[in-house]
Amino acid sequence: MVITPTGIKNAENVVLIDEDDEGTESMASDSISKSPSLLVPDNDNPLHEDVPEWMKTSQVWRLGMGDMQILPVARHRPPLRRPTWIIVLVSMVSLFLVCAYIYPPQSRNACYVFSSRGCQVLTDWLPPAPARELTDEEIASRVVIREILSASLTPTKKAKIAFMFLTPGPLPFEKLWDKFFSGHEDRFSVYVHASKEKPVHVSRYFVNQDIRSDQVIWGKISMIDAERRLLANALRDPDNQHFVLLSDSCVPLYKFDYIYHYLMFTNISYVDCFYDPGPHGNGRYSEHMLPEVEMKDFRKGAQWFSLKRQHALIVLADSLYYSKFRDYCKPGLEGKNCIADEHYLPTFFNMVDPGGIANWSVTHVDWSERKWHPKLYRSQDVTYDLLRNITSINLSIHVTSDEKKEEQIQPCLWNGITRPCYLFARKFHKETIDDLLQLFSNYTAL
Repeated sequence: MVITPTGIKNAENVVLIDEDDEGTESMASDSISKSPSLLVPDNDNPLHEDVPEWMKTSQVWRLGMGDMQILPVARHRPPLRRPTWIIVLVSMVSLFLVCAYIYPPQSRNACYVFSSRGCQVLTDWLPPAPARELTDEEIASRVVIREILSASLTPTKKAKIAFMFLTPGPLPFEKLWDKFFSGHEDRFSVYVHASKEKPVHVSRYFVNQDIRSDQVIWGKISMIDAERRLLANALRDPDNQHFVLLSDSCVPLYKFDYIYHYLMFTNISYVDCFYDPGPHGNGRYSEHMLPEVEMKDFRKGAQWFSLKRQHALIVLADSLYYSKFRDYCKPGLEGKNCIADEHYLPTFFNMVDPGGIANWSVTHVDWSERKWHPKLYRSQDVTYDLLRNITSINLSIHVTSDEKKEEQIQPCLWNGITRPCYLFARKFHKETIDDLLQLFSNYTAL
């Protein structure tokens, strides 16, 4: 507003009042309505001529707020500048999160572009994915597996361990196993699957224990077929409560009583299982396994297991997950070398009963040479110190196959108590039989 003295034609003294100041404008209006007009000089008034000059001056100086006119004037404000860069930034972040949720990274390496913690930091920010509708086969499979795992087993007075030998031909350590089994005839049973050559047995515990066998090719599903064939034969005996898979190059590290107690008085299975994001782990996964087997569930581990009876039953009952690995996990498929016996059981148990396995194998192997096959112990390697060193290991260590070569370490717990991890060891050359027989009574002593 512009406020000028009333009757003053030349408004040199101008006062600006903001239009928003309603209280000021109201106060000014009230003052104007109450101001006496005699105090306002007017050059057109004839009486003004007789007024002395000093009175004119005093009247001007006495002019107050009440003698002013208020004239509206437009107030010019600068245009509002919107924070455009903030809007663009928020839009880009929102778009990125939506894309990451709809199209998650297929490669673990892509995750490290955004964080050293990998994909985990992304999943922490994203909402959980909606539950996938199960296929008919999955529903049937899960019902059967749940019923088997929840069923109470019929108690038996003669609980036995089934020792299942998977071999291409003769068993070079039968004499050592004979010494191991001697005196415990009512607490074990033996099954032999010889894929190439029927062995000539030298131990009474192996005679007539061969089952019908078929060809086994390393890396292919035929290895799993042989394992399932051994389990099927061993499950026919209701007294068999634990099932140990062994090779022709395996030897026991303890006396029978210790191993029997270790396996029979715990309620878990020993299945080697770990997450490997590298090329020899999840790099072998095929999307053809979807929807039943997702990459996040894909696991790796050694094939040498020790299963309790319920777990042996669900392995035989499974056809859904087995068929996925039969069809899409084989050497050379899609340019990958997927080894069925290294991935099927670890992935299967990780999906159906992850809390029921120990995540390590009770059979020791030495992969320090970083080859396709573990170290082969020759006669000069077999010493008392070697065997005692193996039996003193109480930590399970897995190393990933990616560039980070991350070590995954966990203590070997038996009913919550730290115990040695390994009950058996491989891979021993047949020439070591005499050395092992000589050392057996010493290295198996607790």
